[in-house]
Amino acid sequence: MVTKHIAPTLDDVARAAGVSRSTASRAINGGERVSPEAQQAVDAAIVRLGYAPNRAARSLVTRRTDSIALVVPEPDARILTDPFLAGVVRGVSEGLGGTDLQLVLLLARPGERPGHIARYLNSGHVDGVIIASHHKDDRLEPELRAGSLPGVFVGRPFDSAGLHYVDVDNAAGARVATQRLVDRGCRHVATLTGPQDMTAALDRLDGWRQTLTRAGLPTDAVAHGDFTVQGGAAAMAQVLAEHPDVDGVFAASDLMATGALQVLREQGRRVPEDVAVVGFDALGAELTTPRLTTVLQPVVEMVAAATSTLLDMLAGEVVYPEPRIFVPRLVEGDSA
Repeated sequence: MVTKHIAPTLDDVARAAGVSRSTASRAINGGERVSPEAQQAVDAAIVRLGYAPNRAARSLVTRRTDSIALVVPEPDARILTDPFLAGVVRGVSEGLGGTDLQLVLLLARPGERPGHIARYLNSGHVDGVIIASHHKDDRLEPELRAGSLPGVFVGRPFDSAGLHYVDVDNAAGARVATQRLVDRGCRHVATLTGPQDMTAALDRLDGWRQTLTRAGLPTDAVAHGDFTVQGGAAAMAQVLAEHPDVDGVFAASDLMATGALQVLREQGRRVPEDVAVVGFDALGAELTTPRLTTVLQPVVEMVAAATSTLLDMLAGEVVYPEPRIFVPRLVEGDSA
C-alpha cells in the first residue's frame, strides 16, 4: 500500500517553529518585524519539514485562499477622488507587506442588488475581510455576524454586537470643531452632514448639535450632503438660501468643506471674516484657499490597526471584541 504524502502547511511550519502563523508567514516572505530568533526557528522548520510555499497546493490542503478582501461599498469613482478611501486602500496594502496574502478590492457597482458583496464574501473566495465606508443597507453587518468569515470594520457598525471594528471618535471630533467656531464668536453655526445611512455622519451631526445646545445656540441650520465636493457645494448653497445670517460652518468632511469654500467665494462671503469654516479628516486641507481648519482623522493608524487585528484573527490568536477608538484633534488652518 502506498502512503500518500501530504505537503506541510504554513500552520505546520509555525507549530514546529513555535511561532504564530502570521510571524511564520512574514519570516517566509522576508518581511520585517520578525526577530532573528523567530527567523532562525522558521528557517530550521522549513528545512526539517521540507516546506515549499506553493500557493495552489497549500490552498487545497488548508482550504485557505491566501487572500483577503477590502470592501468599499462605494462607486469606483469615489476611490479616485476621496482621499480617505484612497488612504484606506493604501493602508491595507501596506499592512499586508511581509505576508503572503493578496488583496482583493471589492467596490459597489451601479444598480447592484443589496447583499451581492456579502454573498461573494461568504462563498469561500477570501480568508478574511476589511470593510470601510459601509452603509446601513449594505447588509454586510448581519451577513458577517452570521457567517464564519473573520472581518474588521473601519468605522463603527450600526449594530456592533459580535463585530470587530476600529474608528475615530466622530462625535468628539465634531464637538471640537464646533467649539472652535463658538469660541471664535460664531452665533449661527450650520453643519453640512454626510449621508445619514452612515454612522460617522450621524455621530458628527450629534456632536455638532450637542455643542451648540450646550452653548445655548440654534441648531436649525442643517443641510445633508454625501462627503463629496459637489455635495458640500449643494449643501452650502442650501444653507445660505435658508439661513443667510450663518456665520460659521462645520462640514462633516474636508471634501464637503472644499465645496463650501467654493460657494462662499462665489457668493462674496469672506472666509473667515464673514463665515468661518471647519472641516473633518485633515486629508489635503492644506490645498484649499484659505488653508482649512479641520479635525484630524488618523486614517493610516486606523487602517493599520484594522489590518493587524485581521491578521491576528487569521493566525488564530486571541482577539478581544473591544473596539479600537482613536482620539481626534483640531488642526489649525486659516478658515476659522
